Amino acid sequence: MPTLDDILEHIGEFDRFQKQTFFVLCLLSAAFTPVYVGVVFFGFTPEHHCFSPGVVELSQRCGWSLEEQLNHTVPEWGSHGAAYSSRCSRYEVDWNATGVSCTDPLGSLVGNWSSVPLGPCQDGWVYDYPGTSIVTEFNLVCEDSWKLDLFQSSVNAGFFIGSVNIGYIADRFGRKFCLLTTILANVVCGILLVFVPSYLWIVIFRFLQGLVSKGCWTAGYILVTEVVGPQYRRTVGILYQAAFSVGLLVFDAIAYAIPHWRWLQLTVTLPCCFLILLYYWCLPESPRWLISQGKTDKAKKIVNDIAKKNRKKMPSHFEDIKFEDEDGGKQSPSLIDLVRTPQMRKNTFILMYNWFTSSILYQGLIMHMGLMGGNIYLDFLYSALVEFPAAFIIIVTIDRVGRRYPWATANLVAGAACLATALIPEDLHWLKLIAACLGRMGITIAFEMVCFVNTELYPTYIRNLGVMVCSALCDVGGIAVPFIVYRLVEIWHELPLIVF
Repeated sequence: MPTLDDILEHIGEFDRFQKQTFFVLCLLSAAFTPVYVGVVFFGFTPEHHCFSPGVVELSQRCGWSLEEQLNHTVPEWGSHGAAYSSRCSRYEVDWNATGVSCTDPLGSLVGNWSSVPLGPCQDGWVYDYPGTSIVTEFNLVCEDSWKLDLFQSSVNAGFFIGSVNIGYIADRFGRKFCLLTTILANVVCGILLVFVPSYLWIVIFRFLQGLVSKGCWTAGYILVTEVVGPQYRRTVGILYQAAFSVGLLVFDAIAYAIPHWRWLQLTVTLPCCFLILLYYWCLPESPRWLISQGKTDKAKKIVNDIAKKNRKKMPSHFEDIKFEDEDGGKQSPSLIDLVRTPQMRKNTFILMYNWFTSSILYQGLIMHMGLMGGNIYLDFLYSALVEFPAAFIIIVTIDRVGRRYPWATANLVAGAACLATALIPEDLHWLKLIAACLGRMGITIAFEMVCFVNTELYPTYIRNLGVMVCSALCDVGGIAVPFIVYRLVEIWHELPLIVF
C-alpha cells in the first residue's frame, strides 16, 4: 500500500493547496511574537528617579535645565556605579524651604553635602518616557523590580505547564482543533489583559496566555510540515520560524507607533480574532494525523481536496486504496514512548538540554538588549534583522552538510560571541556590536535547528507530544532568564553575557 508521501508526489508536494496552508500558518507564527518577547516593550524600564515635592517649582524659579535639576537634586546623578542610589533614593530635605540657593541648594539647606540624609522614594518616581509600560504604571522598580522578573517568568511557567497538555490535545484530538481552541483562549486572555486594574491580574492572565500560546505555535509548526512532501518539509519548517522573525519587525514598528502598553496589547491581540475565522474555514486537518488515528476516509477526502486545489487528478490506481500509516496503524500518544528505546531516550535527553540552553540565550539576549541604554526600537530592529541570514544559512547548509555540524557550530559561535561581547571594551563599540550580532545569529540558528530536528526524530503519533515535552526544558530556561538578566546586571552589566 502507498504512503501519503507517494500520493503527494502525484498531486503536488508544495503546490497551491500547501502554499495557502503555509501562508495562513505563517500569520500564526508572526502573531506569537508579542507573547514570547513582549516583555521588551510591555515591561520597558525607562530612566527614572525619585519624585521630590518642591523640586519642579525650585527648578522653575532658578531657571535650571533638566540636567542641572538632576545634578542638584538627585543623589549621585550621572556617577559611575551609582545607578541604584540615583534611581531609588532621594535627599531628605525640604525643597520648599525659603532661602534655597540656586547655585548650591543642598549647601544652603544642610551646610555639608556629605551629611545629607538619603531616604526611599516615598512619593513615587519620575520616568523619562513619553509612553507607559507596566513598569511605569505599577512602579516596578527598586524594591519592587523583582515583580518584572515575575511578569516574564509567569508566561514561561505557562509555556512549561501547557507544553505537555497542549501537545497531548494536538496528538489526541487533532492539529486543527488544538489551533482553534488555543487561539481563542489566547485572544480572550489578551483582551482581558487590556482592562485588568492590578498587577496581580496581569500576571495571572499573562500566565494563562503562556499556557496556550506556545502549544498553539508548535501545533502550527507540526501541521505545516505534515501537509507537504518530504523534500519541502525542511524548507517550510525553517520559513515558518522565519515568519516569527517577520513578526519581530512588525511588533517593533507597532510598539514604536503605540508606546502605551495597554493600547499596544489590544493592537497585537485583535488580529488573532481574524485567525480564528480564517483557520476554521481555510485550514485542513493534518492528513498524516488522520491516518495515524485510523481515520483514512477523512484523510482521503482531504487528499482529494489537495488534488482539486492543485488542479491535479488522483491517479486511478490510488482512488480505491487504503493509506499505509508510516507508524504502523492507530496508536495513542504516551510519555513512555519518548524513552521506550535507548536511542529514543538519547534523542529525548539531548533535545531537552539544547532546548534549555537555546531558550536561555535567545530570550536572555533580547532582554539584555533592553538594558543597554540605547534606542530600544533600533536595537530591537537590528537584532531581529540578523535572524534572516540565520534562516538562509540553515537552508543552504542543512542538506549539504547535515544537521549535527551546523547545529554544534551555531551553539559554539553563540557562546563565544556572548563571552567576546562581555569582554570587549566599551570604546570599541563597532566590534562589540559585531560580536553581539554574531551571538544573536548563532543562537537563532541553534534554536531553529533544535525545533526542526525535534520533529524529524519522532513518528507522527507522538510528534507533537515529543516536541512539547522536549521544549518544556526551554520553558524552564525561560523562567530563569529574567532573574539571570535583571539581578546579575545589578552586579555587573556584562555578567549575564558571561553566564550565557
